[in-house]
Amino acid sequence: MGFRILDASAFYAGVPFSSSEDCYTTSLVYEEIKHIKKNHDALGTLLETNRLKIREPDPESTKNAIKASKNTGDFPQLSKQDISIIALCIELNGEIISDDYAISNVSKNLGLKISSIMTKGIEDVGMWIHYCPGCRINQTSGKECSMCGTPLKRKLLKSKLA
Repeated sequence: MGFRILDASAFYAGVPFSSSEDCYTTSLVYEEIKHIKKNHDALGTLLETNRLKIREPDPESTKNAIKASKNTGDFPQLSKQDISIIALCIELNGEIISDDYAISNVSKNLGLKISSIMTKGIEDVGMWIHYCPGCRINQTSGKECSMCGTPLKRKLLKSKLA
């Protein structure tokens, strides 16, 4: 792979500072991490040498990332930064570098390439469902069971993608 798409955890782990590969991120992620290595201006050097490129995903890719995250049930766990990284990967067909479970699950469900940094990555890929532990009824929305008022829990229905 000629380039990587980095979320914030990749910057915290030092990936772009120790790699010779070109890296992409979005302005949302850059705003989140721009304080890193401030004294050495390492981010500035990466930008000046064009090894770090800040790019916004197109609206269609963003729409697809949101739709996919809603389909897997990960949408509530994802920040705008996370959605932007998934969308950029959809658009550029690169490799996401992230330790975020929700980013990984959505990406793998979409067939995107993703690598972890400081963890072994996710083993189980699937879709989240919400259920009532009291009634054992699946719920499509809300935080409480519509039948008995018990707080809902969620579990992963594993897919065969893993």
